[in-house]
Amino acid sequence: MRFRHLSYFVFIWIISISCQQTAVIPRISLEEEQMLLGNPSGATPELSNANNYLLSKPQYALSYSKSRGTPNWVSWHVSNDWLGSAPRQDNFRTDMTLPEGWYRVKSGSYTGSGFDRGHNVPSADRTKSVEDNAATFLMTNIIPQAPKNNQETWANLEDYTRDLVQAGQEVYVIMGSYGIGGTGSNGTVKKIDEGRVTVPSRIWKVLVVMPEGNDDLSRINTSTRVIAVNIPNTQSIRPDWGSYRTTVDAIEQATGYNLLSELPAEIQEVLESRVDKDPAQ
Repeated sequence: MRFRHLSYFVFIWIISISCQQTAVIPRISLEEEQMLLGNPSGATPELSNANNYLLSKPQYALSYSKSRGTPNWVSWHVSNDWLGSAPRQDNFRTDMTLPEGWYRVKSGSYTGSGFDRGHNVPSADRTKSVEDNAATFLMTNIIPQAPKNNQETWANLEDYTRDLVQAGQEVYVIMGSYGIGGTGSNGTVKKIDEGRVTVPSRIWKVLVVMPEGNDDLSRINTSTRVIAVNIPNTQSIRPDWGSYRTTVDAIEQATGYNLLSELPAEIQEVLESRVDKDPAQ
């Protein structure tokens, strides 16, 4: 009888130790994942905040400007969990989640403008499912982008991001645009769609790169690679995105945003003041 009791307690002890060793780290929601590094402009989902309106989706989060008809910034996570074999949907369409009564940019709003419907979150960053890929074609994820910028320089940076992921990294991305007036295939233009969509003059992106793993926020330190670029929205730009590298500090000064705000101040100070020097290709 005593042997049975001893065996029972040993069994319970083993199970207890096993449970401690295999404890699962609580998973954050998909919406929280997309904005892990912070809310750069303090966007909120309130009608009174029409030019800094928060739209939070499973695939990405963004601050939308009603007066510009474009996002101010978009934030998302790129990892192998988001990459798969879903085909490009090409179903550009109005985002019906915008508040009732707001002008909603249409799929044809850019037609004849001389500008591409430029993705913030690229289609190829969301290929795990058809639903995920289709979400990137909502017009709230789109800006008027000079064709050469979109198809060459920007596309090269997007490809490089996924190359990093395929090499065992994961990347948190924040992209945005600001200013008025870009140069597309029809020349310099300030607004399109009968004045309802503003053409930005600059397009920027910040990438935080780290090895694949868990508990991502706590793993970012002063040695973490951060890539920041700020590129003119014109046709006369170089295809090598690496030549447009800058600091996060410089982008914050230009936009008034607080990027990487969820990181400790001492880590922000180091990462945001440094220009990335790693090979760009």
